[in-house]
Amino acid sequence: MPADLPKRILLGRALRSDKLGETLLPKRIALPVFASDALSSVAYAPEEILLTLSVAGVSAIHFSWQIGLVVAVVMLAVVASYRQNVHAYPSGGGDYEVATVNHGPNSGLVVASALLVDYILTVAVSTTSGVANVVSAVPALRGHELAISITLVVVLMGMNLRGVRESGTAFAIPTYAFMVGIMGMIGYGLVRDVFFGSDMPAESAGFQLNALPGDENLAGFALVFLLLKAFSSGCAALTGVEAISNGVPAFRKPKSKNAATTLLMMAVFAVVMFMGIIYLARLTGAQMAEDPSQLVGAPADYHQKTALAQISEAVFSNFTPGFYFIAAVTGLILVLAANTAFNGFPVLGSILAQDRYLPRQLHTRGDRLAFSNGIILLAGAAILFIVAFDADPTRLIQLYIVGVFVSFNMSQSGMIRHWTRLLRTERDPKKRSHMQRSRAINAFGLMMTMAVLIVVLATKISHAWIAIAAMVVLFVMMKAIRKHYDRVSRELVAAEVPDDVVLPTRVHAIVLVSKLHKPALRALAYARLARSHTLEAVTVNVDPKDTEALRRDWDERGIEVPLKVLDSPFREITGPVLDYVKNLRRSSPRDVVMVYIPEYVVGHWYEHLLHNQSALRLKGRLLFKPGVMVTSVPWQLESSERRRPQKAWSAPGSVRRGEPRPQRVESKASGVAAGRSGNSSSTGTSTSSGNPGNPSNSSKDADS
Repeated sequence: MPADLPKRILLGRALRSDKLGETLLPKRIALPVFASDALSSVAYAPEEILLTLSVAGVSAIHFSWQIGLVVAVVMLAVVASYRQNVHAYPSGGGDYEVATVNHGPNSGLVVASALLVDYILTVAVSTTSGVANVVSAVPALRGHELAISITLVVVLMGMNLRGVRESGTAFAIPTYAFMVGIMGMIGYGLVRDVFFGSDMPAESAGFQLNALPGDENLAGFALVFLLLKAFSSGCAALTGVEAISNGVPAFRKPKSKNAATTLLMMAVFAVVMFMGIIYLARLTGAQMAEDPSQLVGAPADYHQKTALAQISEAVFSNFTPGFYFIAAVTGLILVLAANTAFNGFPVLGSILAQDRYLPRQLHTRGDRLAFSNGIILLAGAAILFIVAFDADPTRLIQLYIVGVFVSFNMSQSGMIRHWTRLLRTERDPKKRSHMQRSRAINAFGLMMTMAVLIVVLATKISHAWIAIAAMVVLFVMMKAIRKHYDRVSRELVAAEVPDDVVLPTRVHAIVLVSKLHKPALRALAYARLARSHTLEAVTVNVDPKDTEALRRDWDERGIEVPLKVLDSPFREITGPVLDYVKNLRRSSPRDVVMVYIPEYVVGHWYEHLLHNQSALRLKGRLLFKPGVMVTSVPWQLESSERRRPQKAWSAPGSVRRGEPRPQRVESKASGVAAGRSGNSSSTGTSTSSGNPGNPSNSSKDADS
């Protein structure tokens, strides 16, 4: 049985790199993939408005439709602004790219930190909200919310590991079912009310909603503050709007046009459903309370259902299957809304990894052409939040809005700069008119989102500080990672006339290279000195751009060693090298194949986490092949030379006999004396690792 059979059963067969175009999404699939978060938020955003207003009792509830109307206006303004974004920046960087290009790298990192936190919270909020809605319809599940939420995150992770198109197709039906169900409920409620005059009271309509102690007579500033807080809670309906601008590369051509159309479709459906639910809440008299004691007249064992569950139960009081259908599709769409984050987070993580702000492992695609490492990382972080907040969606939502509105503001201000810069050089009146209109749209969007951010920070700072702290931690971490990668790159840059390379002589071997830097040049020089019968350099074509750059550098330097390129349709390094070595052994069974692996050595365990383990995996496979010899050619980075000096060994009793105490052995001094003139390859070779004392602290040269 093949070793990877369980993986193939769970995730499906591996896809070739040239099949990436087949995973692109048409609009009908892109809508549920990228807009499910924004569409599903209408299930809990109206409830958040009602919960916030309930603090002042029934007297404040009549403000719900005015607040809902303002939220709808803000949503339309933001969507109109993002339609400009997808045309101007279709590469998929979204808000991060807009902020980086127009405000600088630090602003881009602020946006990236906010979006990463927002994506994690999207998964946590969506799954816990979905479970809460299901529990409202099936009370027997009460008490198991945490376990169910974690299980759903794991299931979503598995589905997304199978690929974007497969997950999108699986999620399309539930998303459209939710849209049909909510629109149908709104229409059915209107018909019953307008044409039949039916009475549709919610189960809480007969209760008396009292204000919390101290809030009985809110007026003036206190009332304004409460309304602003309700507005900021309702703005949860805007979460997920930015996902489409981050996912433009996943659309079919014409990408920007299809993305802009999908944005408009999402906005129309979301606004209609959002306002329709608020209308039905007022029509049915559904009441939500922050504190159960506010509901006077409720039974002693009364458990408050979600607002949507109460509304659907009232509207479909004469058609029970309708109530269960709404409960089922709402719970399902809220869970599947996390798919928006599972598509956005890995792509953003890949872009940040390419810019050297996150570990390189997040940049590459997995067997199914999805960014597997990013998907797994997102699921793990979301589970941590779910556990920390005991799967309580109300507490999680309080953290939710800050990050997305930080990115909204940075993106819109960046777009204003973008259009202003273009207007300085554009002379075509028609194009100038279009740019001025686009700038005006982005300016209006900035005004709206800035107002919301100020309100959110003013009303939710007691909860939002957790999200802000998480953003700060991510920002500092990404700066540190970039600093590490920059330092490594500076150390590995190969000079025009490298003075670290030993003079070449006759050598035959296979030298694995991915870039033409110091470790690769040293490996080539060392291989020449080994006096083998044949010598060639081998690279694996994982990224065509990198391979072409290597060929170009190879020719420019005039390296006489032939460079052979191994094709890798599945983006794997180990497999093609093993196949090539086996073919050499098969053609000449009596010959010995010597494989030289250049790698550099870091000195700290946490630096080791930032680099791939390609060299370690490859050596582990090659060492078991008969007739194959493996030699590591290490390049010690400065961090490895600054390690704590080792104490020299002394014989037992030497101090008692009056012999002088041994001096500490300075590793850096010995390193300089022994190897910095060329980082002596004769002392640095090993058949297992570049650091015999700590074999795990090595990384293949491709990691740079």
